Amino acid sequence: MAATATVNPQQWRAAREGLAAATDRFARLVESVDRPQTMVTAHWSVADTVVHLVSVAWWYATKLDPQHPPLPIPGLDARLPTVTVDTIEGVNDLVLAHLTERDPAPLLAQFRADVAKILSIAADRDPDELLPWFGDARAPLAGLFGHLVNELLVHGWDIARATGRPWEMPGREAVLFFEVFLVGVVRAGYGRLLDNDEPPRERPITVEFRSAYCADVTLVLHRGLVSIAAPGARPDVRVRFDPAALNLMLFGRVGRVRTALTGGVSIRGRRPWLLFPFLRVLRTPS
Repeated sequence: MAATATVNPQQWRAAREGLAAATDRFARLVESVDRPQTMVTAHWSVADTVVHLVSVAWWYATKLDPQHPPLPIPGLDARLPTVTVDTIEGVNDLVLAHLTERDPAPLLAQFRADVAKILSIAADRDPDELLPWFGDARAPLAGLFGHLVNELLVHGWDIARATGRPWEMPGREAVLFFEVFLVGVVRAGYGRLLDNDEPPRERPITVEFRSAYCADVTLVLHRGLVSIAAPGARPDVRVRFDPAALNLMLFGRVGRVRTALTGGVSIRGRRPWLLFPFLRVLRTPS
């Protein structure tokens, strides 16, 4: 359990409601696609993308219910603690190789069932309960909801873009990834998840994040480690962001220049150029 509460009741309600709403929209989007073999990224079809989402919800269901059938993937549990954001692609490949169903109907049925189980079990659990995640990181229970919502939003964007369907990424849902998951993992400890070859900097880089959808958060990178900045820390960089735009940028769907030009993210401060070495450490798979 977490030592102190960090997820407030409003955030916890938003995480649960966001997962239910995004699941419903994603399922309806997939059901509207005539050709599930349509490629939506360089390597994944619509059906592959659904399998990926199924695997995430399945894994989370096993975390909350020890009696839930485990993912039928030999060696997966032993591999997960060593994963970094730069090697998670290999885990995705392993999952797709072992989960061979590609018919969207049974996949969506399982996905909906696992999400329903997650929502039911979590209703009476502490949103600050810490659970093991990739790379020996720990995430609050509410953070897992924020992560899964973001998976639905970003991969839904992939499918909609490739098939010409409309797709919503409401700010109140998109912000859960940053506010509840990312900040929650930084607070709880991210293990080896962000391991990289970036030389540690002796001088701290302090970045303030602001959005209309969440409270301001200031993070600091010092000697290779990202943490929550001390109260009153003077930021080098001030980032104002729209949650959906930030997430699409972080996950490599929309370039940084385009995101800035369209106003999705604006960068100010005394040393705005320091955002780039900061993001080489605090990064996501793209």
